Amino acid sequence: MVVFGLIQAKPAPAVAECGVGGVRKAHAIAMHGEPKYAEGFAHFDYVNPEAPKGGSLRQGALGTFDSFNQFIPKGNAAATGSTETLLSSSEDEPYSLYGLIAERIEWPADRSWVVFTLREIARWHDGRPITADDVVFSFETLTTKGSPQYRFIYRGVSAVEKLAERRVKFTFADASNRELPLLVGQLPILPKHYWESHDFEKTTLEPPLGSGPYRVRRFEAGRFVELERVADYWGRGLPVNVGQNNFDLLRTDYFRDDTAIRLALKSGDLDLRLENQAKAWALDYDVPAVEKGWLNRERVEHRLPTGMQAFVLNTRREVFRDPKVREALAYAFDYEWTNKNLFFGEYTRTRSYFSNSDLASSGLPEGLELEILERYRGRLPPRVFSEEYVPPSTDGSGWPRDNLRRAFALLAEAGWEVVGNRLVHTESGRPFTFQFLLVSPDFERVVLPMIRNLKRLGIDASARVVDSSQYINRLRSFDFDAFVFVWGQTETPGNEQRVFWSSAAADQPDSRNFAGIRDPVVDELIEGMTAACTREELVAWTRALDRVLLWGFYVIPNWYLRSDRVLYWDKYDRPAVPVKSGVSTGLWWYDAERAEALERVMDQLDVVAETPARAEPPGWGWTITWILAGLIILYWLMRRALRAKD
Repeated sequence: MVVFGLIQAKPAPAVAECGVGGVRKAHAIAMHGEPKYAEGFAHFDYVNPEAPKGGSLRQGALGTFDSFNQFIPKGNAAATGSTETLLSSSEDEPYSLYGLIAERIEWPADRSWVVFTLREIARWHDGRPITADDVVFSFETLTTKGSPQYRFIYRGVSAVEKLAERRVKFTFADASNRELPLLVGQLPILPKHYWESHDFEKTTLEPPLGSGPYRVRRFEAGRFVELERVADYWGRGLPVNVGQNNFDLLRTDYFRDDTAIRLALKSGDLDLRLENQAKAWALDYDVPAVEKGWLNRERVEHRLPTGMQAFVLNTRREVFRDPKVREALAYAFDYEWTNKNLFFGEYTRTRSYFSNSDLASSGLPEGLELEILERYRGRLPPRVFSEEYVPPSTDGSGWPRDNLRRAFALLAEAGWEVVGNRLVHTESGRPFTFQFLLVSPDFERVVLPMIRNLKRLGIDASARVVDSSQYINRLRSFDFDAFVFVWGQTETPGNEQRVFWSSAAADQPDSRNFAGIRDPVVDELIEGMTAACTREELVAWTRALDRVLLWGFYVIPNWYLRSDRVLYWDKYDRPAVPVKSGVSTGLWWYDAERAEALERVMDQLDVVAETPARAEPPGWGWTITWILAGLIILYWLMRRALRAKD
């Protein structure tokens, strides 16, 4: 038995008493209610169980990689396709998990512990069985030597115990955290016998041993990675895997910029791209291959929360510590002009940390959400109760005079004034200066108009583009003033919110609390979310958290899209039933007949590439004609010159 002295979560504010009854034993577990799929189900409804295996899928990635160790806060790791968990999620439920490495799950009504029974057939790629020792080792190693996120997520686990060769028990110190049985079910399982002879805390370009459906076949550091499907993969016939992992080969090529990725796609060197730039989507794919239907250009709707993409303001910096200053800066971002002139009207303005979902706050608080917030009334800004949060808007003209006037007023209230066209702090005399940290040059066109508005306020703002390795390291150590980030969300948010917003995460390197939020109310709201017994309670706690974060002005909200923009060569197929996650290539398969037909036209490179079709070279007849015509003209010009002399 291994006992862990991890940081314990504070007791959550009171919520309704959760379930009663004895110990449950099942094939699956749901966060709220019951799982959709009963024991003995054949496959998920959204897959094609007859999907053929074979073919390849080549994609491009921005940046580079220098490691295959994804579990430590070092290096820039590439995925191996080899890591698995005890449980696997479904795509058509808010939050239910089904057995993968584990075949059975046991837990009491209060969820104070959980026991997993491992499948006897579960194997590592070297043929050795996956055992309870591997599970205990994985938890101990990840929470003591892995990325800090593991310590935050699993902080409520007090002990891990091997009950038998294939049975392991997790005991929880915080029984109110009802997500913990599901979270430990998503723990990456590592091979103890492999890592005992390797240094877990170092980056490595030796692909670690795994158990999953893919493994690294070959690679060149920083250039490409090829994953091959494991033909004798132990879990290929499990209901959670049927109809998935269909490609024989997955290849990822790394590029320095998105333009190169787009060119590689259009030339046929890549097979698929999820386009993330509105301008490129509108203008860069007007090519014959798209027109002829060889290169498919589609929007795939999704039904997922889009989270929060925003300019993040690092409150660890003195200049951003005053909420009035942070609020003022939002008035310098002209979203309406940006969306119209740079994004072709593609996007919707983000107004919530849980946008595009029923978890987003709106209007004024009411019902259970209001009851929750009332407990903190004296510790929250009054506007939380009296105003709906709405980000500043403009007429889209590019000259937000009224907004800048409002920004000036807020900055003055915060103790700043303009002296000689520079904004300086009234008491200290220090100038207002900060820098946007960027990893993509493409984002400069978004930031520069905002910088222009900031300069109108007297603020010395600038932007700096750095390479991906420096960018990652600076984010890990919070060495930035402002940058652009997306906090993704799920339909059932929980313990990951601690990594995003908690006071404990604010000073923990490699956490996702980039804004440096340290608010006891936020901490308590997160605990309330994790203790919610019903979906209704979870929604109320999440909306309350959302509202408090918004009125803290930690970020300047950007935008979101309700669909995936995907381009792919016409040699793939996918299930007819759409999934909530939009494009999910793990469900796609290679269509050999389509691929053969496409190959016959791919030789027409002048049609496939983005360059216009080349004109045919002139024949010899036309060449001689033009030469004779030139000689005649030259003779005529010389005669005119001689006559003029006479």
